[in-house]
Amino acid sequence: MSDHSHEITPPQAERFDAKHAGILPTLCFKAGVAGIFLSLIGLAVPAWRAQFAYSWLFGFSYFFTILIGTLFWICLHHATDSQWSVVVRRQLENLSKLLGYMWVFFIPLILFCKPILWKWWNLPAGHEPSLDLKAGYLNHPFFYIRAIAYFLALGLLSFALWKRSTSQDRDGAARHTLSMRKLGVTGIFVVALCITFTSVDWLMGLDYHWFSTMWGVYIFAGAAGSSLSLLILLVAALQAKGYLKIVNEEHYHIMGKFLLAFTIFWAYIGFDQYMLIWYANIPEETSYFRLRNTETWWWLSSSLVWFRFFLPFPVLLFQFIKKNKVLLYVSAWVLVMQMVDIYVVVLPVLHRTGVSFSFFDLFSLVGIGGILGWLFFKILIGSNLFPTRDPRLLASLKLTN
Repeated sequence: MSDHSHEITPPQAERFDAKHAGILPTLCFKAGVAGIFLSLIGLAVPAWRAQFAYSWLFGFSYFFTILIGTLFWICLHHATDSQWSVVVRRQLENLSKLLGYMWVFFIPLILFCKPILWKWWNLPAGHEPSLDLKAGYLNHPFFYIRAIAYFLALGLLSFALWKRSTSQDRDGAARHTLSMRKLGVTGIFVVALCITFTSVDWLMGLDYHWFSTMWGVYIFAGAAGSSLSLLILLVAALQAKGYLKIVNEEHYHIMGKFLLAFTIFWAYIGFDQYMLIWYANIPEETSYFRLRNTETWWWLSSSLVWFRFFLPFPVLLFQFIKKNKVLLYVSAWVLVMQMVDIYVVVLPVLHRTGVSFSFFDLFSLVGIGGILGWLFFKILIGSNLFPTRDPRLLASLKLTN
């Protein structure tokens, strides 16, 4: 809630000075180029191509889920006419704008790795009755059309919200708020559809026999929690450089509460999916968990239960933790566990007998993450660090819990 009992002087606009980033953008760019180059070696060598395909999908999916999560938070902010998040919203907008570049990282998969990743791709009609029944969805033209639609919808939505928000910094027009509210309401449905169907097409599609009606919600839960964790770390990093002093412990408290909520939600959806599939005991459904309970995959899958839920859950229960630096460590940990989660989703399909780490797993993370980091710094210096003329800004500054 907000306290309207006293007046606050509107804060001055803040711009990020590139010198405060030091050599970090350059390091990100160089690391990204090196990671992509080393990854492409795997694509060029036939014996390593399968490893490249799965490792690249892992790295792509990790960053894609985080970025689509940031877009969800922006849409939720506008759809609910939220006040508390105004001071941190610009960083969500900057992050979500990176969705407009993600199609570039999808090109190697769509051009060179289709039959490696999605086994249904080259199977002829009549090969398997269950696959023939899905031919209306699992066919080449429709797969291309859906992929283009996802990137267009997410890229245009994120850019439109960023553009409206930054335009309001210049003219202060109320029409931008109204437009963003409409975009937010519509955007929630766009994000829901895109995260559901991308998770089905690109992740569930790794095994065309398997299906789960809760899969899209499970991926969304991880995306929402990890994107919020990244926001917390980013805001703290900017504050360490002397920016965003208007963000106080009350804002961190609310972000911590949402992080707690989505930690619980992720565990709830994960347990429900596992329990319902275990209870029904249908072979097509149990195949996913049987594979991930094989040999050393069992240890990695089990670690998600303990370290993605049981470790952060009791820590986030305490109010004082949500208002001090411990929240930063928890946020970083959630991002690590999101990486483990996506790894357990993708890599067992390739290494079916147990965990087999590869340098290409690291190369994909460094390559994609480095370039995205470099692009983020470019976006960061291009606008104010918070919406300076949003009509709800003062209410956000007066926030109390």
